[in-house]
Amino acid sequence: MNIKHSAASAAYLILAFMAIWLAPTETKAQVTYETFIYTSDALSSEIQDLSNERAARGGYMADLGMAMANAGKGIAGGYVTSFIDMGVNAIASLITRPSRLKNEWEETVKAESTFETKFGTVSELNDFYSVPSTDGAMDPRGMRFNGIGCLRRGEKGDTVFYISCHVDHSKLYRIVNHSKFELVLDTLILCPKESNLPNSSLPLPFYFSERGSYQIDMTMTLTSSWINELTVLQKDKELGRFELTVPIDSSQVAADGKYRYVRGRSKGSPLVIKGESFIVPRSFMAYRDENDQYHNSWGTGEYKMSVTLKESCDVTDEYRDEWRNDRKRRKKLTPKEGWTDNVWKVIESQKWDEISKQWVITTLSAPADMITGDIIDKLDLTPDK
Repeated sequence: MNIKHSAASAAYLILAFMAIWLAPTETKAQVTYETFIYTSDALSSEIQDLSNERAARGGYMADLGMAMANAGKGIAGGYVTSFIDMGVNAIASLITRPSRLKNEWEETVKAESTFETKFGTVSELNDFYSVPSTDGAMDPRGMRFNGIGCLRRGEKGDTVFYISCHVDHSKLYRIVNHSKFELVLDTLILCPKESNLPNSSLPLPFYFSERGSYQIDMTMTLTSSWINELTVLQKDKELGRFELTVPIDSSQVAADGKYRYVRGRSKGSPLVIKGESFIVPRSFMAYRDENDQYHNSWGTGEYKMSVTLKESCDVTDEYRDEWRNDRKRRKKLTPKEGWTDNVWKVIESQKWDEISKQWVITTLSAPADMITGDIIDKLDLTPDK
């Protein structure tokens, strides 16, 4: 990873989202995503230095360096569990019925050429800033949020998907001038043959010879809720979103089947994350001191992060020419009737790990009859007593 901050100057708060799919057939492997929210205690000082150079307002954002003294405080733990109905995205009705027409085979193949999943925080995180402010709702003093990453490992533990992006420090002036920030892509690793394509419950591998190309689209959305000094509530407002689109063909993949991009090292034009976001508004939280004097104050900024990951591919003419043989292959791989009748459920938990100083958010998706007490215990989803 091309992370320029040393361990002495940056602290990393790791927020892990584990999105786990337990397949309805024994031949389908489970998929686990871990997503990280990066934080940096040095970011506040960089913003302070930039503001001092501009010398826009006397005393504005003074003593920003003090934010590091209270880094990590004010982070509350929690537990949330929910069950959500979820439909099976396996286009099974097309797979299981004995199609005799090419257009039906075409519909099946096209339908499984797209996979999309969503995951994110269960409840708000309350540490966009490390300390409260007495200067206003948009005071960037103590800003700690520094980016987002996502990791997926294969069955053997090797990396099959990894992305890491951070706040663009070359554009911190946008925080000072407009209360907005952008993200820059540091590292991207993709392994199309280990992707979620074809999007089928059948054990069908991904081949460029059949699918032509592979593309990943990732959307990261930042939302927040806050209340101002007039007691006006803003609920789940989108502050910004970031989008990345990366198309890949077989010529861009190494001998091990992986595509790799490292900012500043990879050849060609840099991959760009489009979009921007406002910094998180702080909620108004006035207080009285020991002398019964009333003071205005604003909090540490609660926010949510959501990620939408979409994979897509094409269908080659060569693959179309072999549709009869492919139909026979699918028929042999089709399990017994009734395998799609299960209602899928999602169970989620969110916990703060005080020892490792990280949020751990786990999302388990599986057929309802597979979510047993044993599975919940093994994934450490049992609430604290």
